[in-house]
Amino acid sequence: MLKLTRFYIQLIKTPQTGLLLLTAIAGYRSAPNNDYSFIMVFSAMIGLLLVVSGTTAINMVFDHDIDSIMSRTKKRPLPSGNLSDFDATMFGIVLIAVGMAINLFISVVFAVVVFLGLFFDLVIYTFWLKRRSPLSIVFGGLSGGMPILAGRVLAVGTVDLPGILLALAILLWIPTHILTLAMNHSKDYKLAGVPTFPNVFGFKSAQYFIAMSNVIAGAILIFVFYLLNITNSGMVILMLSTFLLIIFSIQVIVSPSKESNFAMFRYASIYMGIAMLILII
Repeated sequence: MLKLTRFYIQLIKTPQTGLLLLTAIAGYRSAPNNDYSFIMVFSAMIGLLLVVSGTTAINMVFDHDIDSIMSRTKKRPLPSGNLSDFDATMFGIVLIAVGMAINLFISVVFAVVVFLGLFFDLVIYTFWLKRRSPLSIVFGGLSGGMPILAGRVLAVGTVDLPGILLALAILLWIPTHILTLAMNHSKDYKLAGVPTFPNVFGFKSAQYFIAMSNVIAGAILIFVFYLLNITNSGMVILMLSTFLLIIFSIQVIVSPSKESNFAMFRYASIYMGIAMLILII
């Protein structure tokens, strides 16, 4: 039973899902003087978590043929045969249905933003563009930006400028993850027939794209933190963290290697985690 539970947990990509949940909490905490009780906010985050987890599980079902080809993913529960496509699909559908029911009960606007994240990720990115266009990362970024926007919407009741800017920063930060993985596993993606940005436009273009998106994402975060009147200590920490992000981005261009790509990949997560913790605290 414990082993089976572990396989289901692997379906939802807990590190990635956890980071998205953190951005949602940060989005909510970015707005002061909200009226929701702790129980309501906790329920909303659970609803969001369920939808994100269910979406990820169904993505795994759709991509199981690709995952079975690539060395990085062939040990996942579906290509390894530890779970069936049917069981994973039912698991994902139940999570999404329960999560959306909770979200609708809490707030219709919140539920709509969460659903947009599901739609961009599942329908536009995975079902339609991932195997057809290297620009699919744009829609992957859009879906990744919805949780922080949803958190902000939950707090203020509407879509506002800080919420849009926070979502835009996430959108520009996500390509760092996607492109560094695509470069480090380019042979796998070629073998699987997935037209990644580095394989189509070249590694150098991908490295410059990463650097550019990181600089813009950092600038947006600094600006929106200023709009939100974040404390001086928080601003200093963010600016120093952004400076390090730019250093890592330059290193990927100047000294391209799997090691520098992986270092960029790891620090990008740390950077966004720091930014979100500043908003939360």
